[in-house]
Amino acid sequence: MKRKNTILLSTPYGLWMLGFTIIPLLMVVYYGFTTKAGELTLDNIRLIATEENIQALWISIRLSLLSTALCLVIAYPLAMILRNMKFKSNSFMVTIFIMPMWMNSLLRIIAWQNILERKGVLNTFLEWLHIPAINVINTPTAIVLGMVYDFLPFMILPLYNTLAKIDENVISAAHDLGANNFHTFTKIIFPLSLPGVISGVTMVFVPSLTTFVISDILGGSKVLLIGNVIEQQFQKLNNWHSGSGLSLVLMVFVLLSMALVGKYDKGEGSASVW
Repeated sequence: MKRKNTILLSTPYGLWMLGFTIIPLLMVVYYGFTTKAGELTLDNIRLIATEENIQALWISIRLSLLSTALCLVIAYPLAMILRNMKFKSNSFMVTIFIMPMWMNSLLRIIAWQNILERKGVLNTFLEWLHIPAINVINTPTAIVLGMVYDFLPFMILPLYNTLAKIDENVISAAHDLGANNFHTFTKIIFPLSLPGVISGVTMVFVPSLTTFVISDILGGSKVLLIGNVIEQQFQKLNNWHSGSGLSLVLMVFVLLSMALVGKYDKGEGSASVW
């Protein structure tokens, strides 16, 4: 009876996964390995080897790594501050950090476009201060800023959840044994927070690698990422086969990064903090 209830309760989720995950994924695999005539081919996969696509992939990886590193550097101190705050203030601050996630991502990126454009808020303010205007829009810098702003909450939340679970008695014991703040952080806090670090890195790197909206709006189509190349194959060229082939290559990169991160997480999780 219990097994039947479990199956019954999981049926809506199974149907959802089938309709919105498995079937679309199978369609991408089918289009990626076939021609318009329905013949099997690897030409769609080989498109990644062209000079333009290799360059777009390299830029995507470089900007994704940079935005992930910046998110980690910004989010870790914030998560530590949130952990050390009192409960009521803590809850209020966490709410403030996750509030941007309640707003549509496209609206947030358009807001950054209005801030960074040549006649935007930033340059207007600089002009008021009699400071020369800066040209940030349509550059990799603007794309990284958009990525960091958009994905920063995905780094803060797992870090905060992991740090909040660290027993204060463990930290007090380290101080009692003569460890200073630096050694307490490097030997106790950071090793225990590695699951949150790895989770946050994965949650930021993967969408940064596959994004095309941020680069399209803040890059002005002048900085071409692999996500933009795939989007153009589907939307502008109406070539689902080439777009699916490039998507499968990108999916391999995503799966490899998640596998490496998962292996590292497993290895560190079993290690002693000392």
